[in-house]
Amino acid sequence: MVIDRPESERARPGLREAGAALRIRDFRRFWIGATISNSGTWMQNVTVPYVLFQLTGSATWVGLASFLQFLPALFMGPLGGTLADRYPRRTVLLVAQSALALAAVGLWLLYSSGAAEPWSITAMVAVFGAIAGTSIGAWQAFVSELVPRHLLLNAVTLNSAQFNAARAVGPALGGLVLGTLGPSWAFGLNALSYVAVLVALATIHPAPVERAPRSGSVLGDLRETATYVRGMPGIATCIVVVVALGFFGNPVFPLLAVFAEQVFEVSGFRYGLLGAALGIGGVLATPLVAGRGSALRRSVLVGGALGVYGTSLLLFALSPVFPMAVLFLLVAGGGYLGLSSTLNTTIQVQVEEQRRGKVLALYVMGLTSSYPIGSLVQGALADVVSVRVVTAFSGAVLLVILARLLQTGRLRAMDDDPEAFAPDATA
Repeated sequence: MVIDRPESERARPGLREAGAALRIRDFRRFWIGATISNSGTWMQNVTVPYVLFQLTGSATWVGLASFLQFLPALFMGPLGGTLADRYPRRTVLLVAQSALALAAVGLWLLYSSGAAEPWSITAMVAVFGAIAGTSIGAWQAFVSELVPRHLLLNAVTLNSAQFNAARAVGPALGGLVLGTLGPSWAFGLNALSYVAVLVALATIHPAPVERAPRSGSVLGDLRETATYVRGMPGIATCIVVVVALGFFGNPVFPLLAVFAEQVFEVSGFRYGLLGAALGIGGVLATPLVAGRGSALRRSVLVGGALGVYGTSLLLFALSPVFPMAVLFLLVAGGGYLGLSSTLNTTIQVQVEEQRRGKVLALYVMGLTSSYPIGSLVQGALADVVSVRVVTAFSGAVLLVILARLLQTGRLRAMDDDPEAFAPDATA
């Protein structure tokens, strides 16, 4: 059991404290297992757009696959949030990750058999989205069971960092595998990577936390959660920001296949490097956000990170040469880390324990609904106009949204730190 230290005994925020949460055994095991598994997932995420664009030559198909990957989570998210608050989150994660591993094996077998078509690949991607949706709430809320409250920003940032590390390693490795061994190997290695997170979850033993009553319907829980969020300005602002990020900012990743083919005329490892740059940027920014960032107001972190992300996305779209594009993607990755970790932390700090899974599921649903729609729209527009224009416009819109948030003062609600916070339940 981890005991939260008094304020006077805590180290001052700094670079040396950037990895503080990793000193906790269970969090460290979860972090390592998730890093390996997510690296495999990102290898698949870079392989699917590549395969679809090679088969069809259409950015619309690339956008459609992204749409079908995330849309099911919109419908499964409420169920996932309810499961996370009513049942042990570790159990929910073990079941969901086992199902995802089986789906990954299925995609590998489908492609290796030579029977894969654009429709069958996108159908399998939709299966991944449906399964992942049931674990959204548990995955996000589980971190709070592994660390004390004063390490929450640190743990959430490190959790975001492992996601970004995976986003760096996965696409780079995926590009290398695609260029040497082919897509079948990339799909197979992703299936194998699930072993790491399953072993980690099987050996973690968090202390029990108070659960919501196992009564009422999923839709009833969703309505109650929406009402609760409307009364929490800080949490509501986080959801507004993540919806804007999902629609305008996130579709850049699947469109990197179009940038590689049509704009920079690269493939293989250099294509993987475009996707890896976003993750590498997040990894490089981790010490600043996890260490020094904990001394800043959350509103300042989100405002600065949103400005960095929108600007770098705009400049990436206008980059005349490949090295400059990689540079701006590195900066974008750093901005994205600051955004994602601080938004998540704000919700974790402000939400009640018995609502944690459902509120986090609603938050992620905001992303998983806006991202696929944004990908579908931007993919279709890229075929009609150009991928440069679409991405540059999206970056500019994010800057306009930031200006509006600053004008209305909505970001300041993220700095609220309610005294009535449930006691830590950590292992």
